[in-house]
Amino acid sequence: MRRVLGGLAAIALGLAAMADAGQAQQGQRVIKGERYIPTIWVDPDGCEHWVMDDGAEGYMSPHVTREGIPVCRRGDVCGVMNSDQLFRTDSAHINAAGRQRLASFFRQAGAVSYIITGHTDSRASDEYNMNLSYRRANAVARVAQSVGARVSDIRGYGERMPKASNASAAGMAQNRRVEIICIR
Repeated sequence: MRRVLGGLAAIALGLAAMADAGQAQQGQRVIKGERYIPTIWVDPDGCEHWVMDDGAEGYMSPHVTREGIPVCRRGDVCGVMNSDQLFRTDSAHINAAGRQRLASFFRQAGAVSYIITGHTDSRASDEYNMNLSYRRANAVARVAQSVGARVSDIRGYGERMPKASNASAAGMAQNRRVEIICIR
């Protein structure tokens, strides 16, 4: 047991030293009093990252390519739900038919986990659209979790990632969506 604990302490010290060396090389400095919260997250490409309380970061996968690039589980957009079909205008409440469709989707998709992203058209302020898209993504995530699906991240992008031009009604309708990224 002491050997295991000693090994873990050595790894933690090594990671901290690498982080300090990396910051020194890049001319960065550690700000006293800044607080890092240890966490794990999945980016849209499916790469799992970790961060320790000293600010050191890394990839969860120990596998790398010959070039040293981490090999990640790739995610793909496996579901796009037009938010007009799920939500009323200015609402994040999913109607019963929408909940049933989503529950069926999550039961059948078979992914390890999901990243759920909300999007809007450009007809309101950026702040408003960011909030609305996040609330809608959360509503979809609650349906996923209700059927036992693992949701690794929930994001709201508002109008910042349009799928089509906001210059037409048809384009705006395409932009009002919730995307579900499957991590396989």
